[in-house]
Amino acid sequence: MPGFPIAKRTKRVLLGLIGSPISHSAAPAMHEAAARAAGMDLHYHLIEVAGAGSDDLVAMLDGVRRLGFSGVNVTFPYKEAVIPLLDALSPEAAAMGAVNTVVARDGRLTGHNTDATGFATAYRAMQRQDSDRPVAIIGTGGVGKAIGFALASCGVTNLRLFDVDRAKAQALADQLGRSASVEIAVSVEDAVTGAAGIVNGTPIGMLPNRDHPVPAGLIQPSQWVADAVYHPLWTPLLIAARNAGATVMTGRELSINQAVDAFALFTGVVPAHGAIAEAFDQALAAQETKDHAA
Repeated sequence: MPGFPIAKRTKRVLLGLIGSPISHSAAPAMHEAAARAAGMDLHYHLIEVAGAGSDDLVAMLDGVRRLGFSGVNVTFPYKEAVIPLLDALSPEAAAMGAVNTVVARDGRLTGHNTDATGFATAYRAMQRQDSDRPVAIIGTGGVGKAIGFALASCGVTNLRLFDVDRAKAQALADQLGRSASVEIAVSVEDAVTGAAGIVNGTPIGMLPNRDHPVPAGLIQPSQWVADAVYHPLWTPLLIAARNAGATVMTGRELSINQAVDAFALFTGVVPAHGAIAEAFDQALAAQETKDHAA
């Protein structure tokens, strides 16, 4: 658990999530369950706005300042776009140029990245010894950046990046240059061949999309495969990885761990991990039932 600044405790907390699409998000269930376990009255509001430009984001963030929010999470596609609109950034968020957690204090908004700390926790739990063996990251947007920094913080020194936007991959390579040896792959196949691990940092595979960010035939039993997507929990990529005999990390671990760290930042209270995990599982089960009925 990173060293969080301790906020003044409050029994009434207002939080939210900015992004699109987010109707499937387990964030409200996780944070509200953590609050109940801590004896707090907390409401978590989904702020879904598609195609928001800078002016739209400014208006939403001004509402966060003025309406008594303790903070908001930020998800796809706004993790990078909010950066210039905040008052301050944690050193880690500034280094990677992506934010998923914005803490509101006294009218000031400070950006943090608990995707990075959350993924680092999940990676360490696998007890891998990858060190200088290459790990491939497919997609170098907001969550891909966080995962790159997380792996580097865990001692992974060889990363391969692939993004259809090569400039984005190059930008992340430049950011990671001091902490890891980074190769920009020319194709997905080039990135994953011989890699110790493969991470999907794109929204490919998130319902209703059922595409594969990595062709199934490229996955080997010796590899570990992780997906940041958790809707569905078993994405086409992870089903292919499981069928290939690879070690699998679902999006569950990242989602739960980042929520634990974000709740601590928002409230100054370290939450009950079990309460958040149980709420995630229940929310996901309810969403799957809804998806099957549709």
